[in-house]
Amino acid sequence: MSENMGRTLNNHLKPAMLSNLPNILTISRIIAIPVLVCLLFLPAPLGNWLAFSVYTYACITDFFDGYLARIWEQQSVFGRFLDPIADKLLVASVLLVLVGVDRFSGLTVLPAAVILCREILVSGLREFLAEVRVGVPVSTLAKWKTTIQMLALGFLLVGPVGPDFGPVSTLEIGIFGLWGAAVLTLITGYDYLRAGLEHIRENEFRDINEDRPDAG
Repeated sequence: MSENMGRTLNNHLKPAMLSNLPNILTISRIIAIPVLVCLLFLPAPLGNWLAFSVYTYACITDFFDGYLARIWEQQSVFGRFLDPIADKLLVASVLLVLVGVDRFSGLTVLPAAVILCREILVSGLREFLAEVRVGVPVSTLAKWKTTIQMLALGFLLVGPVGPDFGPVSTLEIGIFGLWGAAVLTLITGYDYLRAGLEHIRENEFRDINEDRPDAG
């Protein structure tokens, strides 16, 4: 019986995963993460630039998987499930490994922690809101946060082997960008939390009214 269930599940998942290019791009982004992590431990400057190249590929797939799914009308449940997971795995892995290789330390770890905590918070809220069938649209500010965050991580991956931009080094640009992304993270995280709490209160109020016996 379990073998039949596994075969049935496999038959359903294979078309969803491999029948369209957007899902293949999302899967390839997840596969690229361990490659990127390993490359970061290679000696500089080779490791820095190779890791940056893989990261650039991952960011490109992050744009094109959603874009192609929309214009080709190939949006799927599997893609909507996997895409945000791939994004969070990429960001969390890069941040943790950058701290591990001492690319930044001290107070600069704080914005990294803020970004990671926000990702956990939003994941929990989205899971709850999905259960009550409520969607939370991505705001323009959240898109700016993601853009700045991705650019900052790219500069941090290149790090000290990158060129200087006037009086500012590549590493410093990455650190400034990480702080900027953390500030936007706090703002957008609060927006998500407020929206989630409002729906929680609405659901609790509705449950109390349903359990209350009719008067008279």
